[in-house]
Amino acid sequence: MDNFIYDTPTKVYFGKKEEENVGKYVAALGAKKVLVHYGSGSAKKSGLLDKVTAALDAEKIAWVELGGVKANPELPLVRQGIELCKKEGVDFVLAVGGGSVLDSSKAIANGVANPDVDVWDFNLGKAQPKATLKKGCVLTLSAAGSEMSNSCVITNPEDGDKRGYGSPFNRMNFAIENPELTYSVNAYQTACGTVDIAMHTIERYFCPGSDTQLTDSIAEAVIKTINSAGVECIKNPENYEARANMMWASSLAHNGLTQCGRFFQLTVHQFEHEVSGMYPEVAHGAGLAALWCSWARYVYKDSLDRFLQYAKNVWNVDIDFEHKEETVLKAIKMQEDFYRSIGMPVSLRELGVKKEDLEPLAFKCSRGKTRTLAGYKPLAYDDMIEIFNMAY
Repeated sequence: MDNFIYDTPTKVYFGKKEEENVGKYVAALGAKKVLVHYGSGSAKKSGLLDKVTAALDAEKIAWVELGGVKANPELPLVRQGIELCKKEGVDFVLAVGGGSVLDSSKAIANGVANPDVDVWDFNLGKAQPKATLKKGCVLTLSAAGSEMSNSCVITNPEDGDKRGYGSPFNRMNFAIENPELTYSVNAYQTACGTVDIAMHTIERYFCPGSDTQLTDSIAEAVIKTINSAGVECIKNPENYEARANMMWASSLAHNGLTQCGRFFQLTVHQFEHEVSGMYPEVAHGAGLAALWCSWARYVYKDSLDRFLQYAKNVWNVDIDFEHKEETVLKAIKMQEDFYRSIGMPVSLRELGVKKEDLEPLAFKCSRGKTRTLAGYKPLAYDDMIEIFNMAY
């Protein structure tokens, strides 16, 4: 087991009607003026935004609002939010929505607190934030795990670059998680969330490391729980227990718990970021489903024992020690079939990706043939091209 630091400073308020207490939680952090940040308008239509602002009013906390966050949050709205916060004297950012709203809020909070740095430089890796505004969220979608993660992913629509970065300043001060707020999430988005949540831990599971039995067991439990809960949520959208398990899995899958003692890089996420950066209409979870099985078939020989453990402990496949590769390929096929069963794509073609864009996608993913993705099998440009072609 490698050395690690595990730090999850986000306070979680989990359960029914917790959003009604958001004013008290914001007040406890000393906020004077809040930016209420949200997405396309569903928060308004559902009445949730009114509940949130009423709770702020009850604590005599001033607020301004900014909506319009897209499924892949974009840099221009982040810049707009930063300027609004500066103009209004905002000292707290409150995200009401899913991962895209949360990431946009993180970027705004970092941009306001670091006025001498271009906020996009954080995502490009040219700078790291040295401060941030306090921030919290009312979660309405179980998927990205941004409510407890240290990551922030933003897209620059000018060139289609979708970049993420990790920083302690990306952690939310608190997250309100009421599973009832996800009842209205449709079947497709629920399926996308199921894929994304599991993938945050699956990718950690396949990062190099050894002697991590407890971390592995936690990871396997998260993956199996989200698979079963996701299916139940699709069948019965208002099943509270299933929605609760899905929401809590979202947080645990991406807060660092399931990587303790192992090297960490979300390799398939890097592939997908290029896809949804170039094709913003592609939902992140759908892109991951279209890519993972091809990645797995390309790399499994370099970590055969790891894949055998995954096959046995996650997919309950009996290991055929005389035909180990067949065991692994069977498990990968089972995961692929699972994706199909919940309405997820298993190829880039199904997402509308053009064949001629595969090479540019690999070029961007490799940062112009200068970046190699780490893992049991390091992946350079030529490997990326092969995986994109296999996924097509």
